[in-house]
Amino acid sequence: MNKRKIYYLLHNGKNSNLKFFIKGYLREYTPKFFDQWSLDRILRSLDERSDKDDILKRVAYYCKLEADTPYDRQAWDEKAICLRNQPMLPQKVYYFDAMEIARYFDQSLRWTIKSGDITDLMPVPTVVKSRPLGDDNQNSIILKLEKNRHFLFVDDKKPWREKKPVAIFRGDLGPRKENRDVFMNLFADGQSKMIDAASTNRSEAHPEWQKGKMTIGEHLDYKFVMSLEGNDVASNLKWVMSSNCIAVTPRHTRETWFMEGTLIPNYHYIEVKDDFSDLEERLQYYIDHPDEAEAIIQHAHEYIDQFRDLKRERLISLLVLKKYFEITNGRYK
Repeated sequence: MNKRKIYYLLHNGKNSNLKFFIKGYLREYTPKFFDQWSLDRILRSLDERSDKDDILKRVAYYCKLEADTPYDRQAWDEKAICLRNQPMLPQKVYYFDAMEIARYFDQSLRWTIKSGDITDLMPVPTVVKSRPLGDDNQNSIILKLEKNRHFLFVDDKKPWREKKPVAIFRGDLGPRKENRDVFMNLFADGQSKMIDAASTNRSEAHPEWQKGKMTIGEHLDYKFVMSLEGNDVASNLKWVMSSNCIAVTPRHTRETWFMEGTLIPNYHYIEVKDDFSDLEERLQYYIDHPDEAEAIIQHAHEYIDQFRDLKRERLISLLVLKKYFEITNGRYK
């Protein structure tokens, strides 16, 4: 292993997977009685909160399912399983995140859950991490899944005006990431002085595009960070919006617990065309208008703040599953 790879492993800035799995397995073998006993107390705390309306808006956003939402009940019955019988999912992180919340409920309740990067609409009410944006995604109930990777915030002390006037991109390429191929064909190999673009995995068609991975800290030296959707959403969007950099991306097409569909273009991030034909123009505009750039950063930080309170996040998660179980099971305990 070369020095660069060792440096990246030690300083990448990401959350520890080891700690996540240790906590997950310890929780798995801890009795659920106390959590189930405390459920009603936690739910009742909603009435005492000054931000009750905001919480309920988020719950309604994540779970659009209503009693009159049409779906094939027989198909759901055939797929649904009891919580107590939920097997380990193909990707364990999804299982541990989902069961961290589901353990609060009666384990005889039934659900359907699908792990992975979901870009399709669900035919029956299903708990997922991601869903397509639109008005017909009621059967895709979002829970905060794969949060150890996605929900990462940074403490960026470098002011935007002191950063390099360049947009940085380091990301992997693949068959489900055509947008990244379009971007790389335009800007790889130093085709623009304003954009530093490279892949972190080998492209058979363009092996020259590959460079080593950069730590999050190294990204923070740049004014702009490209945040391009991958298999579902862009995993770096949360930490970029918590930094003093500005996220740059075409309009979002999918969403997760981060509610990407509620983000406002050129208010929370810089929006560019799908073909990236206006990218350099948009970057130059904000370089020339630093006050507007810093306003975007401030708005992004304000948006991020709603996800920082972990007790509040747990309450919202519990309310989402409560609503899901009430509609699909007729009860939540």
